[in-house]
Amino acid sequence: MKKVTGFMNQDERKALLTIARKAIEDVLAGRSLDSLDLSEMPLVFRENGASFVTLSREGQLRGCIGAIEAYQPLALDVQEHAVAAATEDYRFPPVSQAELPYIEIEISRLTKPDKLEFKDSDELLEKLRPGIDGVVLRNGMRRATFLPQVWEKVSRKEDFLDHLCIKMGAHPSLWREKTLDVFIYQVEEFREEQKI
Repeated sequence: MKKVTGFMNQDERKALLTIARKAIEDVLAGRSLDSLDLSEMPLVFRENGASFVTLSREGQLRGCIGAIEAYQPLALDVQEHAVAAATEDYRFPPVSQAELPYIEIEISRLTKPDKLEFKDSDELLEKLRPGIDGVVLRNGMRRATFLPQVWEKVSRKEDFLDHLCIKMGAHPSLWREKTLDVFIYQVEEFREEQKI
């Protein structure tokens, strides 16, 4: 899939969010995951798709895991990353059953990353589009990404890249000192409706 092939409709979005929540509920209750019948699902769920699943509680990040490259059907990708976000994000303890009712689920469906060509750090800054582009930095075997939603919290381009270098395990100014591989992508992002 070269680009996100059109936006999903509301029913499709709700169905993906349901798959994500059910997967988390099952794992936290010690049940095995549902075996998804892809043949009964919309085409977009059956096509290979890359997704990130983000969990938050009262507006605070509670877990976020996903894939940058599409390698499996979108429905399976969301199911896998929902469980991983709840149980495997090293930054947080696993989500407990007791807090699950307070967890809000957000899904980001990614376009295929495109390599950004630039000659120096000034041109890199010039080409980044806050609020639109997700960014992948790569230095040898190390890489890290921020979804486009991160621009809401880190709006200065320089700070965005500094934090991304830190996430990659590098010095914050590495992007100024060395030409890194930079890829950009966009997302279709949707979340559960706020609980009252």
